[in-house]
Amino acid sequence: MAMHAGLDLAQIAGSGPNGRIIKADIDQLLSNSQTSKAVVSKPVIEGPDTQSNINYDAVPNSGMRKVIASRLTESKQNAPHFYMTVDCNIDALKLVRKELNEKVEGTKISINDIIIRAAAIALERVPEANASWTEEATLLYKSIDISVAVAIDGGLITPIIKNAGAKGLQQISSEMKDLASRAREGKLLPEEYQGGTFSISNLGMYGVKEFSAVINPPQGAILAVGAGEERPIIKDGAVTAATLMSCTISVDHRVVDGAVAARFLSTFKGLIEDPLTMLL
Repeated sequence: MAMHAGLDLAQIAGSGPNGRIIKADIDQLLSNSQTSKAVVSKPVIEGPDTQSNINYDAVPNSGMRKVIASRLTESKQNAPHFYMTVDCNIDALKLVRKELNEKVEGTKISINDIIIRAAAIALERVPEANASWTEEATLLYKSIDISVAVAIDGGLITPIIKNAGAKGLQQISSEMKDLASRAREGKLLPEEYQGGTFSISNLGMYGVKEFSAVINPPQGAILAVGAGEERPIIKDGAVTAATLMSCTISVDHRVVDGAVAARFLSTFKGLIEDPLTMLL
């Protein structure tokens, strides 16, 4: 009986004559074993009482917040992102901008306007970067429609400079000011922010040195622009100071390969560092 129950006789104290093990001893041991198993259970691990220990305000998610969450989650889950960064010397750009704003009345051109213009020209020269992925085909866009991220109450919106490659700095500047103003007032028409073929997100005005942005689907790339800041560089064998601006492109690797992204960034950097070429 003990062998059938898998018990070790050496561990059983017999209660029969001369210490013999009797049936009652085995029954008692089996009974105690079952009781022990029934009593022992896994300890209950309690987490912190979030309701009483942490104070918070539950802010209902707006429709815009839900759309942002849905689209960017879709982007990170479906689009294999990769990133490249270049540092652009903007000392010459700052001088050209200053001269333009002194000579051109009625419009004050911003560094962001020049960035949009440079990105548009770079996309003209590297059209493979102006593309989107679908399961059936890669879409190479003939129009360069640049979405520009604008922060508004409750989220952000991306008004579009349409056909940016065909527009000069003054027109880009005028359109961008109008779009940004109406975006903050909630007065944009759907066609003014839905679509776009390439995006730019500039956080330089907040002092952000460098960052990587999430691609705005179904687009294939987004350019993240940091602040221009004075840093040491080596020029002609000597250490000197220059104003550098870090720019990072996030690319959907399904549609844009590394060499294409590198050519785009190299072209963009060349335009930023020699801004007079954008005026030709």
